[in-house]
Amino acid sequence: MRYKSGYKEQKRQQLLGISGKIAKENGFNVTGVDTFMKAAGMTSGAFYSHFSSKNDLFNALISAELQHSITMWQNNPYQDAEQWLDFELNRYLSMSHVTQAENGCVLPALATEIARSDLDTRQIYQDEFIKGHQIFAQRLGSEDKAWAVMCQLVGAILMARSMADDRLKMLILESSKNSIKAVLSQNTL
Repeated sequence: MRYKSGYKEQKRQQLLGISGKIAKENGFNVTGVDTFMKAAGMTSGAFYSHFSSKNDLFNALISAELQHSITMWQNNPYQDAEQWLDFELNRYLSMSHVTQAENGCVLPALATEIARSDLDTRQIYQDEFIKGHQIFAQRLGSEDKAWAVMCQLVGAILMARSMADDRLKMLILESSKNSIKAVLSQNTL
């Protein structure tokens, strides 16, 4: 059966999107290929027409997810550094990001799995993450500030997700926003 031009790539992108949601919600390593394929409405046998291995899927997923984050940071509607940062803090440090891991950033969801992965996977992650870091460094005027803010953002989401009490979740998010703003205001953006 012949498919229209671009069909295979469209299916691959669909599989990456669905796999990303499942992996961010449940974890990648504990989820089988059959689960990813069933969620995408595809047969398990079709998996190998898109990826050579589950690790190949993981690498493609990491790259696609980080590219999505980079696009969001690039499309922040503000040019002023302070407004840009406020927008990102409010977008990232939100209860919806805490409670809907499947729709959120790959970093707090899968960083520990990436850290345990092989060197090739960590290199893919690093290469894409550096692109995001460059955006933050440009906006904040400092590579050090960019590292500190990005790490605090990811850590705050991870810590908030770990709490049972919604009040504590909000406290973590709000205190992180305030802390980031206070530290950065000392050296003005």
